[in-house]
Amino acid sequence: MEESSSAAAGDQRDESTEEEVTIRKQDTDQPSTCSEIEQEAFGLDESESKTPLNKNDILKAVQVVERDSRAIADSFSSLFDSLRLALSEVTNGSVDHMRCFGDAVGRLQESALDAATKGNRYINSCLRLNEEMKGMDSLATQLKILRRNVDALDGAVNKLVRIP
Repeated sequence: MEESSSAAAGDQRDESTEEEVTIRKQDTDQPSTCSEIEQEAFGLDESESKTPLNKNDILKAVQVVERDSRAIADSFSSLFDSLRLALSEVTNGSVDHMRCFGDAVGRLQESALDAATKGNRYINSCLRLNEEMKGMDSLATQLKILRRNVDALDGAVNKLVRIP
């Protein structure tokens, strides 16, 4: 059963390569759009274009195209893997930076609130002290009067004590 399917596959490949040969023969009959310099550089002169194409040459050319296509696909795959990895690293770095920034902002906010609270307490203490100090003027005046009286009393006592 496998032999018949592989034989059928072989027949299909032979038919497809024959079709390619026919197509390529038709393409070679068309006038070339390459300049004479390009034709010489690639070895496309008139004598070679009229030689019949060999199936082995076509298969080799197809294999080369397949190999080159596979290499290009691998290269693109590697490029996309590298880009995906770089993007992942950048994204992870950005997430880490955003977390760090969020932590720093949170701590700064806590510190600012703490400083504002302490500042309000200080201001309220100063206002209370100011109100209490307003009553000190009259107390200072009373203390000055009391000091004069104590000095006068001290002088009088000293006079009494020094009697000769």
